[in-house]
Amino acid sequence: MTRPAAETAGAVHRRPPGAVNGVLFDIDDTLVDLAYAMTTALRDVSEHLLPRLDQAGWEKFGRIFTHETTHYYDRYLAGELTFNEQRLLRGRAALGHFGVELGEGDEARHWLSSYSRLQPSYVRAFEDVVPLLDALDSAGIPYGAVSNNVHDYQRVKLDSAGLERIGILVGTDTVGVPKPDPAIYLEGVRLLGSTADTTLYVGDNRLLDAEGSTAAGLLGVWLNRNGEPDPGFGGREIGSLLELQGWVAQPE
Repeated sequence: MTRPAAETAGAVHRRPPGAVNGVLFDIDDTLVDLAYAMTTALRDVSEHLLPRLDQAGWEKFGRIFTHETTHYYDRYLAGELTFNEQRLLRGRAALGHFGVELGEGDEARHWLSSYSRLQPSYVRAFEDVVPLLDALDSAGIPYGAVSNNVHDYQRVKLDSAGLERIGILVGTDTVGVPKPDPAIYLEGVRLLGSTADTTLYVGDNRLLDAEGSTAAGLLGVWLNRNGEPDPGFGGREIGSLLELQGWVAQPE
């Protein structure tokens, strides 16, 4: 999608000053199209429960699960729920919106295990990821990922998406805290061998990624793929990872 000239011009004025010596990325919906993987797998495992749901209905189903039930994921990060518990609660909420109650016991376990098995098969990287990583490699700039999920789970996700080249990965279990705690971003900086004030942190969540990393001393960047309006945001904003290529290019 082409960004309006006025918006692009505004983004130019928010570019970070000086050299960039490292780049850290969020993973879900930044590097990996998790929303696609989730909604596709959700339809696979729920279609028998909602046989007459139309395309608009499935889109709504996906939005509920991926965007309107994140408070359950927050409770998981706070240690109040297990990962599978929050996933099941989100599924129940999405099904409940359409008047379907997911049964206890075997029915719930089968729904959850089927979703868990299928979702990784739909994981894919966004098209702008590999070109940016190629540019970083050419410039000799190290990069890695910092995620609000556990290391091993996200390692499998990156590898499934063809992003094995991202060797540095910090998860919530790496330092024992989630974003926006400064420690999780700074561990990524340490592993890169860069400094906070020369390291970009790029992610799709304005609060956790752009503002959280900026508060930790990094150069936070909001990846706003959908062009979501937010007049109150005064930080660095891009609509595609390709916009970063000019930021990390090394002088001849």
